[in-house]
Amino acid sequence: MSRRLLTVCLTVAAVAVIGAVGLTRALADTSGAITGIAGKCVDVAGANPANGTAVQLWGCNGTGAQRWTVGAADGSVRALGKCLDVTGASAADGARVQLYACNGTGAQRWSASGGRLVNTGSGKCLDASGNSSANGTRLQIWACHGGANQRWALPAGAVTPSSSQRPPATATAAPPPATPSATATAGPPPAAAKKKGVSTWQFTGLADAVRNVGAGWYYNWSPSNDSMPAGAEFVPMIWGAGAVTDATLAKARGEGTVLLGFNEPDLREQANMTVEQALGLWPRLEQTGLRLGSPAVAYGGDTPGGWLDRFMTGARSQGRRVDFITLHWYGSDFSDAAVGHFLGYVRAVHDRYGLPIWVTEYGLMNFTGSPKYPSTAQITAFIRGTTAQLQALPYVERYAWFSLPAVGDSVAYGLYRDGSTPTPAGEVYRAAG
Repeated sequence: MSRRLLTVCLTVAAVAVIGAVGLTRALADTSGAITGIAGKCVDVAGANPANGTAVQLWGCNGTGAQRWTVGAADGSVRALGKCLDVTGASAADGARVQLYACNGTGAQRWSASGGRLVNTGSGKCLDASGNSSANGTRLQIWACHGGANQRWALPAGAVTPSSSQRPPATATAAPPPATPSATATAGPPPAAAKKKGVSTWQFTGLADAVRNVGAGWYYNWSPSNDSMPAGAEFVPMIWGAGAVTDATLAKARGEGTVLLGFNEPDLREQANMTVEQALGLWPRLEQTGLRLGSPAVAYGGDTPGGWLDRFMTGARSQGRRVDFITLHWYGSDFSDAAVGHFLGYVRAVHDRYGLPIWVTEYGLMNFTGSPKYPSTAQITAFIRGTTAQLQALPYVERYAWFSLPAVGDSVAYGLYRDGSTPTPAGEVYRAAG
């Protein structure tokens, strides 16, 4: 169904422990370029000193937008009179980095170690999103893994401890990100994000509704949230074969850290793809370097020989990468048994493939019979029962009700009439997570 996401892992040096108060005092204040993957420079977009300006990678040009002062006593990293800042003081993987007025908070404190920059407020590393070195690649924070997209050369004179030095016993090193040549096994989950999310299309009050419902993430069946930004992690999608273009994939890579695969390719009315076609295009999705979810089949994800089963068999035989399984589920039985039907399906799919699960659409809807939708008592009981279980299940990474808007033809199953008015279903979903 469709309507048309600067760190240095706190790996402390043997010479001097770099504490939460900021860069080690052994480093003198020094100004110059900070370079990263492919020799690109940390850059203030458009040389704009305004609060909230994006910090990105760009070809080194020696301008003030790329001249950073590091080693200040307060732990800040500064350019154009402002500080390198984690948006919203977030600790979530994929939180974007920006320029902002210096305020001394943890979101603006950085430590240097082994060629990495660690945001001491979150304990996460400065990271070039999507492992990309393209001009304009947004910088973010991410769990430290030592990859090339988290290695930074500070200005001359700001000498960091050797990367060969071991972290303290309390630190845990994260594994390196999966590569396109990896087999179809799970990569590290986006641990910092809330499980609860929403699918949504544009409607009045969208951003406020995303915040009001307490969603940790959202998606809109497209590779971009340009027309519908909201204060939660955006997860891009490559909807179907026609969306597999250089431009679309580049857009998705710049928008987040996770990518959703094809939307209901087993339905003629949706992506309408053969298994062979999907497998043929899959390497293009892998090459984004983003964590990658399977195509989301409309039904039969646990069926031997079904669309998803044949795709996963092909992916494994070809050495393709699938990091988690994406599921849709709609139930036409509106009784108390619906909770068990849904959770049984989720468990069966997990058992079959042994991968984490994202439920990106689910709900109660009878497409062929009557009544088409459940009563208020039925839908609220179903949401209450399923969200409690989804929150508790360790193999379920994320879930999203279909859908956030309760406007027009979605009044019967949506969650919000506007930015601050939930339906009874919305009130229950808001209480989850």
